[in-house]
Amino acid sequence: MIDYEGTLYRPPSEADSLILQATIGCSYNDCTFCGMYRDKRFRVRPLAELEAEIERVRAARLPVQKVFLADGDALVARVDFLAALLERLAAAFPDLSRVSCYASPQSLQVRSVAEMAALRERGLTTYYVGLESGHDEVLARLQKGVDAAELARVCGKASEAGVKLSTMILLGAGGRERAGQGKPGSLAHARASAALVNAIAPRFVSTLVMTPVEGTPLFEEAARGEVEELTPLELARELREFLAALAVDGCIFRSNHASNFLALGGTLAKDQGRLVAALDQVLADPSRARFRPEWLRGL
Repeated sequence: MIDYEGTLYRPPSEADSLILQATIGCSYNDCTFCGMYRDKRFRVRPLAELEAEIERVRAARLPVQKVFLADGDALVARVDFLAALLERLAAAFPDLSRVSCYASPQSLQVRSVAEMAALRERGLTTYYVGLESGHDEVLARLQKGVDAAELARVCGKASEAGVKLSTMILLGAGGRERAGQGKPGSLAHARASAALVNAIAPRFVSTLVMTPVEGTPLFEEAARGEVEELTPLELARELREFLAALAVDGCIFRSNHASNFLALGGTLAKDQGRLVAALDQVLADPSRARFRPEWLRGL
């Protein structure tokens, strides 16, 4: 019904969405840790191809309530293309309640508030943004192409346009906690990341665990012994520091991505005390912690 190119990736919350490859690959594709789109050349697909796929799904009478626009950076496509695609989706699926996409900092830089607001009115209401860290040194090592202040600025544009933001933080990206060794360290990364999330005040925040993936610069760094992969207990300590430092209200938190060792969830700030207490219990008695086994983890 739909011919996908390459491996598809989508956020956990889009499991029951129609995945439509509006673009192929990622327009930036320089993050050291990300191997999702390194085998693809970025391009925007012809609207006619997408219209044909939408019609096939409509003709099959499949119940479509949510659509996720893949691949990694659909928001960077031209506004008139995205507007036309959203109009086709709304016409084909009368029960459609949400369209979402990944949004890189670079695509948020080029989209104006007015453009994002116009697309939101046509149904593109949610962006998934990989913040990874609020620590500038960590962001530079990951080659995100922006610093924390710029992340806060561009995410602020989306919020001003009325778009819901779902943000991701990369646990372990700051390395091991070693005072005085000239590296950011786990806890500094956690505190800076919380400060960035506080500045953005997103609707959703989630955590992933930094994992070297074959074919990425991070994997090569790990092979040279230049990457410190944190233990489950160290990651729990980092997550505790991050959650304790958050000052947001009405924000939904999840650590349900398959890379996490601990699956936690709640609404902040209402459930913040419960989540921190759960992590305190893990840190106090690691033998009773229900860490996800390595064979169940993934990306």
